Amino acid sequence: MDNISIKDLQKGSESAFRQLVETYKNQVINTCFGFVYNYADAEDVAQDVFVEIYESINKFNEDSQLSTWIYRISVNKSLDFIRKIKRKKRWSELTRINLDNKDETDNWFKNSETPHYTLEQKERIQILNSAINTLPKNQRSAFTLHKYEDLSYKEIAKVLNTSVSSVESLMHRAKKNLQKRLRKYYLSDN
Repeated sequence: MDNISIKDLQKGSESAFRQLVETYKNQVINTCFGFVYNYADAEDVAQDVFVEIYESINKFNEDSQLSTWIYRISVNKSLDFIRKIKRKKRWSELTRINLDNKDETDNWFKNSETPHYTLEQKERIQILNSAINTLPKNQRSAFTLHKYEDLSYKEIAKVLNTSVSSVESLMHRAKKNLQKRLRKYYLSDN
């Protein structure tokens, strides 16, 4: 990753930009997916991330790592996407199971022990994702980067431009908030 030339990127080198995309594509998509929970949307947001990188590479401060800067852009673009979705009241499109789509239905049944089990798993994931989405922005960002991207608290601190102790606090509050929300859901279900 260190062999990507910032100077070449700033000069507009297509080969340097292609190398950057190839190097960071999976990380960016995974980060975005950790926020939007839909692969197609994550790919769309990732494209926006790379457009932003291309357009603002001249603003890159080489005091930080390139990967940290890219994570920061990925988080911000993902949060922007979520805000747009909420404004358009399209949340249901993000979590709906589309059984009318034959390809999705076929994959859904292939990967499960039983249809009931798979539906139950998807339901649990939706409940967790909904709970994560209710977290305040900084808690959601820290939690997603740690749990979905497996970043250390130190790496998260760099991405969020904060201290490690702040990240620890954000993670603690995120876990407590999730426990409350999930406990309410499961207790009200019985």
